[in-house]
Amino acid sequence: MSQIPSFPPLMKGLAAGPANPFAIACDQARRGVDAGLITWSVSPERLRAALVLAPEVALEPATAAFVACGVGLQNALGALAPPETAVHLDWSGGVRVNGAHTGGLRLWSSTRDPAALPGWLVVGLDLTLKLPPEWEPGETPDRTALDHEGCGDLDPVAILESWSRHSLVWISRLDDPGGRAELHREWSGLAWHLGETVAPSLPDERPTGTFLGVDENFGMLLKTNGTTRLIPLSRIIEED
Repeated sequence: MSQIPSFPPLMKGLAAGPANPFAIACDQARRGVDAGLITWSVSPERLRAALVLAPEVALEPATAAFVACGVGLQNALGALAPPETAVHLDWSGGVRVNGAHTGGLRLWSSTRDPAALPGWLVVGLDLTLKLPPEWEPGETPDRTALDHEGCGDLDPVAILESWSRHSLVWISRLDDPGGRAELHREWSGLAWHLGETVAPSLPDERPTGTFLGVDENFGMLLKTNGTTRLIPLSRIIEED
């Protein structure tokens, strides 16, 4: 795709071409690139992007930026997609359009210590634009693509641009009084299966229980066999 996205003033883009934008973003972050870099790649089937951040707080509260990017994506699709399109967010990063998995968000960090100040965070976005042609409609009811949900006319570069703008707004609000509470309220209205039985996907386990809500740092409160367990959001961080 030849169109070059336009990002907000505090952000700059780096086209990844066919390469992996997530790996490039992590490499650039390790090299000390300034926060606000967005690496991106668009193909007919997928939109992939990654945003480099430089938190000024410990890892656990810093992971709220991951939630901000998720809400930013919902806001972006809400502004561009047909009004009947429902977008929800899995706690661990999955993106659901009209109830079916349509990609997701991912998180990397320079540290896994919840109390440490991370040198960098990278939030990745992966959206399925089209399913493989050999897949028949209805063959995979829990997996879909934007073009199967009435969003086939959406320009992926416009989605990327809108995601960057909305995410920046929410990330900026995290430093404002009441900003986290506002993000909490917005996210709670988008959370997939809140109050229901879930099995969050973690790197080393997949616990099952009732999703009661989240704490101030968006850690999951999971009730299992009468016991409520807190799963910190930092548990979803992937190996880069």
